[in-house]
Amino acid sequence: MSTAPRIDIDLPAFWRDPYPTLAQLRKEAPIAFIPQLGGTVFCNRDDIFVSEKQIDVFSSHQPEGLMNKLMGHNMMRKDGDAHMSERQIIFPAVSPKTVKSHWSAQFQDHADRLVATLNAGEPLDLFSEFALPYSAECLKSLTGLTNMRFEDMNAWSQAMIDGIANYAGDPAIEQRCRAATAGIDAAIDGMMPVVERTPNHSLLSVMLAAGMAEASIRANIKLAISGGQNEPRDAIAGTVWALLTHPDQLRLALAGNVTWLQVFEEYARWIAPIGMSPRRVAKPWTIRDIALEPNDRVFFMFGSANRDEKYFERPDEFDVTRDVSKSVAFGAGPHFCAGAWASRAMIADVALPTLFARLPGLRLADTEPVRIGGWAFRGILNLPVTWGR
Repeated sequence: MSTAPRIDIDLPAFWRDPYPTLAQLRKEAPIAFIPQLGGTVFCNRDDIFVSEKQIDVFSSHQPEGLMNKLMGHNMMRKDGDAHMSERQIIFPAVSPKTVKSHWSAQFQDHADRLVATLNAGEPLDLFSEFALPYSAECLKSLTGLTNMRFEDMNAWSQAMIDGIANYAGDPAIEQRCRAATAGIDAAIDGMMPVVERTPNHSLLSVMLAAGMAEASIRANIKLAISGGQNEPRDAIAGTVWALLTHPDQLRLALAGNVTWLQVFEEYARWIAPIGMSPRRVAKPWTIRDIALEPNDRVFFMFGSANRDEKYFERPDEFDVTRDVSKSVAFGAGPHFCAGAWASRAMIADVALPTLFARLPGLRLADTEPVRIGGWAFRGILNLPVTWGR
């Protein structure tokens, strides 16, 4: 078992705001065993950046992990050749070239249609009325599961996210996750013959055409849904909220002094939608005089790495002009997020400029407070706004 110092945390408080605890850990115990999480957390950027590339020590292959048990064995839980072979198969569906030539126009169509339904002068929840359906409609296109409702895409994604972070073993959470994966399997069953007859650029079509094993196709579609819905959804709503609460930063973006991509990537550093990535220790290892044993659970805390004072001055501040080249918001090493280019296009190329161009006078409404939560996956939960001069 890990010899890292044992640090107790208040788990509900950590869910509400993990950053004060993470800052204290970086200062006092950058590698610590957290009993409430049942694992050892790595909090400094240097330790995470180096360790994530040591796949012979910190393995993504977790046969007994929640993701494998609940969603199937996807490429995120594979290392080496097994990971790369599946990554190469899906690459044509999400490559920068395909995103630019094919998906961006579809993303814009989804955004235009949804923005047209928003009425000026009326308070609305931009999270539920734009960010959620927009992310889901884009993901339906990307995955090829166009037979799903956007409401199901969102609900099933959230159920899987909750399920794979269910370290306390709540049976109700597990049951909802299993119901979600069954729904996704049914949607895949419905679309397989469609894309076999008429191939397209979607993940489902590309994997089928490459002859990937059906179990792997299903697992990787579930992987795409689990992250591909909540992360863009939360980043869109969260970035809008950050700009509306930092008007000086919004003015920089509207004046063209910074790009929308800079804005998005600073938000993803400041409040990482993916706050953590788990690993399994594959062999005895010592780091910073801390001994780790095989099968110890390790959490790479990306949210902490992105506020590491060694790399980011005033890390708790939202500053769209800062250099974010050291951010690990999309991970690092061989498991760098395969959907990064699609996410950047969805958010920075389409969603943000469309919202601020088409909703003049966009501002927070005082109908209810904005709520935010999460540590493994973090984002705002509502965004009450109004617009119009």
